[in-house]
Amino acid sequence: MMKVSVLGDGAWRSEIPNMLSDNYHEVTLWGPFSDYIKVMEETRKNPRFLPQITFNEKIEFTSELEHALKNAEVIILALPSQYQRKLLEEIKGYVKKGEQIFVNIAKGIENNTLERMSQVAEEILGSVKYAVLSGPSHAEEVAKAVPTAVVLGCKDQKVGELLQQLFINKFFRVYLTDDYIGVELGGALKNVFAIAAGIADGMSLGDNSKAALITRGIAEMSRLGKALGGKYETFSGLSGIGDMLVTCYSKHSRNRFVGEGLGKNKTLDQVLQELGFKVAEGIKTSKSAYELSKKMDIETPIIDELYFTLYESKPPFQCMKDLMNRTAKPEIY
Repeated sequence: MMKVSVLGDGAWRSEIPNMLSDNYHEVTLWGPFSDYIKVMEETRKNPRFLPQITFNEKIEFTSELEHALKNAEVIILALPSQYQRKLLEEIKGYVKKGEQIFVNIAKGIENNTLERMSQVAEEILGSVKYAVLSGPSHAEEVAKAVPTAVVLGCKDQKVGELLQQLFINKFFRVYLTDDYIGVELGGALKNVFAIAAGIADGMSLGDNSKAALITRGIAEMSRLGKALGGKYETFSGLSGIGDMLVTCYSKHSRNRFVGEGLGKNKTLDQVLQELGFKVAEGIKTSKSAYELSKKMDIETPIIDELYFTLYESKPPFQCMKDLMNRTAKPEIY
C-alpha cells in the first residue's frame, strides 16, 4: 500500500483515485475549488465531469495543498497542462525532494515556453523522481473496467517498476518504457490530430478521408516527436498510434468534439460554450505544436492547417483543399 495524492478533479483525475483506491492504496484527491470538492466529498460523485462513477468510500477529499501533500509518496499531476506551472509553483514549498514520486497524466505542451510538462516540472522543482502515464484510456471506459492498456515513461527503471505495480490490475495493463519524452509528446500531439479528425467528421468527409488524415498525422507526430527527443518507435505504441486512434474516433473525445463542431461551421467560441467546464487540450497544444515545428524546421502540413483554422480563422474546407493540392511526393515518414 502506498499513499497517493491526485491533484485535479476532472474525469480522468477522478477515475484514477477510484482505481488506485480499489488497488488498496491510500488516496487523497485535491481540487482547486473548495466548494466543488465539498460536493464530491458529500455526494461521492463527480457530477460535472464523470457522473457515472461512485467514489470509493476510503478516498479522502481536500482543497488544501499542504494537507494533500504532507504524507504523499506518489503525487499525480492531473491538472490540464496550461495550469501545471502555477500548480507546481504552489506546491514547491511542500515537496520533499528525493522522497516523493511525481506522475504526470496531463497531455499538452505549454504555450509561450513550448516546454513539455517534465521540463516545466524540472524548471520549478529541480531534479525529482518523475514519470509520464499515457495511452488510449478514456475515463468513461476505465470506470466500467473495460480492458485497457497504457504506457508509463520513466528514465529510472526502479521507479518505473514501482509505479507499474501501483497502477496495474486485472483490467488496467501498464507497459513500461524509458522514453518518457516520447510518451508525453505522443499524448500531447494526438490531441491536435483528434481535432482535425473531428473536423473531417463534421464535414462528413467519410472513411477514406479520415483514415488518410490519421495515417499522415501519425507521420507528422513521429517526425516532430523524434526531432524533439522522443524515440521513433514510441510513436508506434500506445501513447502514439494507440492514443491517436481512440481520440480520433471516440464519442468520449473532447478534442474530436471540438473539431466536429468546427467542421459543422460553428465558431470556436460556440464549441467551447457547448464543452462547458471540460478542457480540450488540443486547442492550446495546436499552437505549441505549430511553433515547435517551425522552430525545428519540421514539415507538418496538418498541424499547420489546423493552426490556421483555430488561430487565423481559415475555413476548414479551404484547409482541406490546400492539403489535397500540395505538390505530389513519395510517401515518407
